[in-house]
Amino acid sequence: MDATTAPHRIPPEMPQYGEANHIFEMMQNMLEQLLIHQPKDPIPFMLSHLQQDNDNVPKIAILGPPASGKTTIAMWLCKHLKSSLLTVENLVAKGYSFLSDGAKTHYQKTKSLPSMLLTRLVQARLSEGDCVKRGWILDGIPETREQALMIQTLGIAPRHVIVLTAPDTVLIERNVGKRVDPQTGEIYHTTFDWPPEPEIQNRLMAPAGISEPETAQRLLEHHRNIVGVLPSYPKVLKVLSADQPCVDVFHQALTYVQTRHRSNAPLTPRVLLCGPVGSGKSLQAALLAQKYGLVNVCCGQLLKEVVAEESKFSEAIRPYFEQELTVPDRIIVKVLSHRLDQHDCVQRGWVLHGFPRDLDQARLLDGLDHSPNRVFFLNVPLDSIIERLTLRRTDPVTGERYHLMYKPPPTMEIQDRLLQNPKDAEERVRLKMDLFYRNSAELEGFYKDAIILNGDQDPYTVFEYIESGIIHPVPSKVF
Repeated sequence: MDATTAPHRIPPEMPQYGEANHIFEMMQNMLEQLLIHQPKDPIPFMLSHLQQDNDNVPKIAILGPPASGKTTIAMWLCKHLKSSLLTVENLVAKGYSFLSDGAKTHYQKTKSLPSMLLTRLVQARLSEGDCVKRGWILDGIPETREQALMIQTLGIAPRHVIVLTAPDTVLIERNVGKRVDPQTGEIYHTTFDWPPEPEIQNRLMAPAGISEPETAQRLLEHHRNIVGVLPSYPKVLKVLSADQPCVDVFHQALTYVQTRHRSNAPLTPRVLLCGPVGSGKSLQAALLAQKYGLVNVCCGQLLKEVVAEESKFSEAIRPYFEQELTVPDRIIVKVLSHRLDQHDCVQRGWVLHGFPRDLDQARLLDGLDHSPNRVFFLNVPLDSIIERLTLRRTDPVTGERYHLMYKPPPTMEIQDRLLQNPKDAEERVRLKMDLFYRNSAELEGFYKDAIILNGDQDPYTVFEYIESGIIHPVPSKVF
């Protein structure tokens, strides 16, 4: 671009398209693959990479000591995410040409594999179509720092690493009672998880190496090795306590693996705050605008400013204001579109509140290519809203605003002259609340990635939740 033409007028569609299609992340992934594989002809390599379309498939490693439940969690995640499970046992059983015979022989003798052989087996397995298309889950791999470094050298990088922990006494008790179904591979326990079906009970087998001394020795080896593995995954690591019901561990693990890591891509916030009257949207918008430099766009205030400025829209809006009628959606959308197209909104981002109020308005806004990338619903109970609004008062002399409960007037003289805005009457507040919650379900359905917050708490606590939702990526519902 020519620097003499600055500031450059970037069309609003350009950053929105980049964010919606994850262009930055796609280019970053392609560059990583080029540096890892260093192909002689980069163009066909990049085309092949794009055709695979697997940048967002699960790539997970589950680590933990013996009897921590990592195999069970890995199997459940595998079924839920429809990914491929990789364990030392199934890698050996699968067999890969010249690697298979040596791996089987060595594993039958020592129940372990040399690090180099294991990493080659992993590399060969991950190159197969199911792992490329659906993603993969490593169960107990890597076990040592040497394996972790070898795997990284081959360009194999998990996006999520889960480490399960529990006291050794708990793990020993679990391991001693472990039983395995030889047909399905499901793991049961004589005390905590015994199958009710007699057929399954009769075929369960005690795996080798589960005695207390053997388990203690394996735990000692794990504690020695895990301290070298963890530094290899500093930004993708999540430690979970395995000393709780397995279902709870699974849900925590699933929540984590569905969480996107923070991207280095530039983000221009386009924030939409939805909530009933009195939920604190205006205050939160002001706080966001103050801290992050966003343009604060209040729909109602914007319409008043347009009328006062004698702009091209003022003649269309003024009759509705004079007759106290609702401005039609088509006019509101034109005014909003004109404001959001301006350079400050495109460059700095914006926080919008007061619009949309229903599904039709949301569709109109979305049709103008002004889709928000963060949507927050502030839920506040009716009683709290009535308490907030019906007790508001204004001093007609000074213009100062008071609240009879939270900010009472300092003197009786001031209190006697306070006036209530007719809009704050309880009947009108109840009517507005009923109208909002009648439409909120459809709005929440339209904005599927919306974040729902409890607005009935300290405003700065609410602001921290909103701030966290803007800074961190929206969790992915499914892969």
